[in-house]
Amino acid sequence: MKKPIQIMIVIILLLLTIYLYNRRLASIPLLLLSIYLFLLAGAKFSLFKKNK
Repeated sequence: MKKPIQIMIVIILLLLTIYLYNRRLASIPLLLLSIYLFLLAGAKFSLFKKNK
């Protein structure tokens, strides 16, 4: 995925976290952010293993 799109997704999820934190619903975007970062790390790790 392109770098600007990745950065925009993270920023949007962080803004949702800040907004929903006041409404006591911060766990929803934090869960989405953790899933997204986990998948991103898995993709980077598979590329690293292919190049090795």
